[in-house]
Amino acid sequence: MEDLLAKLYKTKLRLIIVVLLVIGTGVFILASWVSSLSLPAWIHDIPLGSIGDAVFTTGLVGIVFEWAAREYGDALNEALMQKAVRHGAPAFRDAVLDSFAFDPEKLKGIASNDTLDRITTNALGLRIGDVDLAQDLYTDIREQVVRAPERWRDIDIGITLSPSSVGPATGRGSMFTATIRWSYRVKPAASSLRFACVSDAAEYREMLRDQAISSAWYFDPSSDVDGGSRDAFELLQLSVDGHDRTIRRSARRGSQLYTASLGADVPDEVTISYTYRVLVKRHGHLLYLDLPQPTKGLHVQINYGGADIRRITTLDFIASNESPRIDVAPSTVPARTVDVSFDGWIFPRSGVAFVWVLEDEG
Repeated sequence: MEDLLAKLYKTKLRLIIVVLLVIGTGVFILASWVSSLSLPAWIHDIPLGSIGDAVFTTGLVGIVFEWAAREYGDALNEALMQKAVRHGAPAFRDAVLDSFAFDPEKLKGIASNDTLDRITTNALGLRIGDVDLAQDLYTDIREQVVRAPERWRDIDIGITLSPSSVGPATGRGSMFTATIRWSYRVKPAASSLRFACVSDAAEYREMLRDQAISSAWYFDPSSDVDGGSRDAFELLQLSVDGHDRTIRRSARRGSQLYTASLGADVPDEVTISYTYRVLVKRHGHLLYLDLPQPTKGLHVQINYGGADIRRITTLDFIASNESPRIDVAPSTVPARTVDVSFDGWIFPRSGVAFVWVLEDEG
């Protein structure tokens, strides 16, 4: 099917041909009529016949030209276009790909999210040579990172382990009190932070998937204290850029929830700091910190002086080709600390675990 421009061109060409034929015929008639009249000599000297012949011949040539153009012009133009595409397509393709590779904003402007997902998956599959693996990897990245509501930066966590006044000092049911302070930079996706402590394992797993929950703790209900007690968990303080926020608490048997508003005038990026206290079983030998959002830069220090812990082993659950830096204070100094640092990006649900051996254990 011809486009509108081609139809307009052919219509104008045919109209010009018709006009030339009509004018040529008219001039022929005029020349014949003038020759039969008694008119001044100079009028008879005008070559009306030659003019009519020229105009009429031009119209006939136009007919031939229009027929030839219709018969062969389209095929010739199509052949020339195909030749130009064959010769220019590789250079054009490379120029487009280079432009997209070095200026991703151009690609973002013309491609939908679904198209970007397909491009990324296909490119990753070509790069690693395994399409199925590329699909699984990108799906995991998309669910954990692309759809994550926030990005955290420069997390600094300080942990102090000390004997707890809840329960016996040693043996079955003895506890540590872990006082944990977090500080990080973020562009908040919500107007408030929520912290939960529960004693139901199914509810805890559900909260881990809930993006509205900033931090969730599971407290084993086997002891006399359950997850709804302040002894088990308590949010002590929360500030935004150094300004303290009001903390509200609600509780029911086996669970409790703390909520703190960030305020209505929060800028694009803020520093959030909060401190909570949680009970940890001495004979559980484990304290695990979970990172719920994609994180860039992490530093954790645990201080266990006075907790009757002989040594602490650090287990990092950070998927990276680089290993975190782990610094253990020498036994010759009074401070009993372990520092864990990592400068790169960390996937959500990654974390750091501290496993200890007590002084009264072999």
